[in-house]
Parts: sequence; C-alpha cells; structure tokens
Amino acid sequence: MTHGSHTHSVSYVSLVSIIAAVAGLLFGFDTGIISGALLFITKTFPVSTAMQEAIVGSVLFGAMFGSLCSGKLTDTFGRKRTMLIIASLFIIGTILATLAGDIAMILLGRIIIGLAIGVGSYTTPLYIAEVAPVQIRGKLVTLNQLAITLGIFFSYVINYAFIQFDGSWRFMFAIGVIPAILLALGMFFLPESPRWLVKQNKIEKAIRILQKLRNSNNVLPEIHDIKNTLRTKQASLKQIFSAPILSVLLLGMMLGLIQQVTGINTIIYYAPTIFQLAGFESTTSAIVATIGIGLINVLATVFAVFYLDRLGRRPLLFAGLLGMTVSLTGLSLAFYLQLDITKWLAVGCTFIYIISFAISLGAILWLVVSEIFPLQVRATAMGFAVFSCWFWNFIVSGTFLTLLANLGPSLTFLLYAVLCVLSLVYCYFFVPETKGITLEEIENNIHKRLPLREIGQPIYYAVD
Repeated sequence: MTHGSHTHSVSYVSLVSIIAAVAGLLFGFDTGIISGALLFITKTFPVSTAMQEAIVGSVLFGAMFGSLCSGKLTDTFGRKRTMLIIASLFIIGTILATLAGDIAMILLGRIIIGLAIGVGSYTTPLYIAEVAPVQIRGKLVTLNQLAITLGIFFSYVINYAFIQFDGSWRFMFAIGVIPAILLALGMFFLPESPRWLVKQNKIEKAIRILQKLRNSNNVLPEIHDIKNTLRTKQASLKQIFSAPILSVLLLGMMLGLIQQVTGINTIIYYAPTIFQLAGFESTTSAIVATIGIGLINVLATVFAVFYLDRLGRRPLLFAGLLGMTVSLTGLSLAFYLQLDITKWLAVGCTFIYIISFAISLGAILWLVVSEIFPLQVRATAMGFAVFSCWFWNFIVSGTFLTLLANLGPSLTFLLYAVLCVLSLVYCYFFVPETKGITLEEIENNIHKRLPLREIGQPIYYAVD
C-alpha cells in the first residue's frame, strides 16, 4: 500500500468515525444544556429541590434503560440502523421537551432523549472500535469523548446566548434538533460494521466495506481474524457470570462506577449552582464561568485524543486521578475557609479537576470498555459497563443537591476527593494497559486467565 493510499484510508475511516461521533455531540449537548436551562425552568414552573434533581435525573433514568437494551439492538439491527434509531429518538425527545406545557412533558421528553443517549453511549464507541485499524483505534474511539465535550461546551454557550429570552429554556432545548438531524442524514452514507456483517454471514459485503475502510484489497487476513473470533458462540448470561469473563465484566462495571463517584457530573450539571455558592452572584457570571469549564474540557480531551495511543492508558489514568484528588481537596478547602478569593479558588480548582478528568477517566472509560471484552460477550458486557456508568451517574447527580444541603459544599467535595483516592488504588492494581495490542490478543489473554492487570500484554510477554 502506498503512503498516499494509507493516508486516504485513514481519512475515510476518520470521516466515518467523525460522523458516528455526532451521537456523542448530542450526548454532551443534552446532558450539559440542563445546567443552564434548570435556572429558567424553575421560573416557568416553580419546583422543589427534589423535582430539580428529577429533571436532571430523567435523562439518566432513560440512559440506564437505553444502555441495557443496546446490546440486543446493535446485534439485531446492526450498528448502522441502531444509530438511525438513536437519531430518531433524539429528535422526538427534543421536540417534546421544547414544546412541554408542564413538568411531566419535560420529564417524558428528557427520558426519551436519555434512551437515545444510553444506546448511543454504547453503540458509538463499539462501531468506531470495529471500523478502526488497530494503530489509531484509541485516537478514533476517543473522538466520541471529544464530541461529548464539544456538545457540553456548545450547550453552555447556548445557555449563555439565550439567557435574556422569555422562556429561554425552550430555545436551549430546541437547538438540539439540529445535530440530531445531521446524525440521521450522515448515517445513511456510512458503512455497516464489517464485524457485524461477518457475524450475519454477509462475507462479500464485509470484504467490500473493509477494502474501502482500509483502502486495500488485502483484507482477507483481517476477515479471517474476525471469523476466528466469531467461531465462539454468543455467550449466555450464565457464561458471562462465570470465570474468566466475570472478572473483566466487573472491571468494566467498576470503571463505570469510578468515572461517576469521583464527581464529574456534579460539576457538569450543577456548575452554575456551584459558582453561585462560591460567590458569583448573578446567573450570567455563573454561566460565563461555566463556559470556561466547557472550553477547558474540550482542550484537555483534544490532548487525550493525541496522546492516548502514545503515552498509554495507565499513565494518563494515574495522572488524572491524582489531579482530581488534589483539586477536589482544594475545592473543599476553599469552601471551608470562605476567603475573599473563594470564588476564584473554586474556579481554579474546578478547571484543574476538569483537565484531570478529561485526560483520564473521561477518555479512558469508553476506550477501555470497547477493548477489554471478548467478542462473544462484547455486546452484553459493554451493556453492563455502560449501565453501571449511567446508574451511578443517576445516583450521584440525584443526591448532589441533597448532600450540599445536608453536609455543605466543603464536606461534599471532600467526600468526592476520598473516593478519588480509593479509585486510584483500584486502578493501580486492576486496570490493564491496552495500548497497541489487538482486540484478539486481549481476548486470548483473558481466556488464558492472566491477571486483569496483564491482559494487555502482547502474547509473547504473557507471564505465568
């Protein structure tokens, strides 16, 4: 293959991944938009703290169920058609929430959006991991995380743009229809996953698509690898819960737990609320400070996209968790001491926290979860890991305002700092390095029952 054709194949695969990642953009937009919209919904419909938590949580509730049925959907309809279903759900949910005449209608619209997010947070990294060549798999799967952060950033900018309008939350929600329509249109032109086609015994079509994705006629070795891993039948639930799969399943679910209990979504959903507590009096200044968070989040994720495949998963994970621990402790101290500069300390610590999260758990969870599961259980096991993520997201964001009210901000952030330390210890002992190793090699290592930390070793390194 000439250098030119290699570049062409990379640019085509990149284009495919970018279009699929619009689902991530919607995920970010629809989870972030609530942080500003909430300040205005409460003016249209006076609601209690518990109801505010319910409005934020409704998306997460939908996402939990979406993630549970996503494995079945992608296996039955294929990755491409599932992405079209996701786009349709985004459009329906957004229209309902925008035109809502009461809180119940907002909740229904947000639950439907949540279903789309749940299925999308599973299907997008899976689809990209399956079309990407091994050398740039980390970079391309992480595009989905980059799209999520861009979505969050855009949602904060939209929050700010519509701050002066009557019923501004309706405009905030409505903008979400645009990327949803773009995703639906884009997916019509994308190829189906070659892995799924081989599984459906559509070998000729898989070869044609893979030739286009790799820009090479020599794709039979890759087709042969896929066939080999597919010979193993789809595992039953009983097999998933037996050794050696169970330990990898628990690792995926623990990563979902760790990504959430370290507090990221309290910042994403409630940043304006936190900044008002820290001393930014006006809604406008709190939302402007929040836009800063959105921007930092995007830039740090861009760094992760470029360095994940170079530096590896583990070094970034440790550096990030350490930074999160330090910044949450700082945030706790800032609220405890209540100095004149508390509000600026709060902004500084929040920025460091976001950078640390973005280069570690933000990017790595979705990537590692798309890599560690053997093919015969990948669909179901990824569903469990993503469900875990949404379940803990629901718990954490549904209890944050209550914790703030009962413990105060200082103790609340200290609690998240302690959880970061515990997470760091867990990751040190159990998370494998999966840089530069094929999905098939990882699968082999799991079946050899290597310790979790070693399943990312190339075969010849495998130790007893």
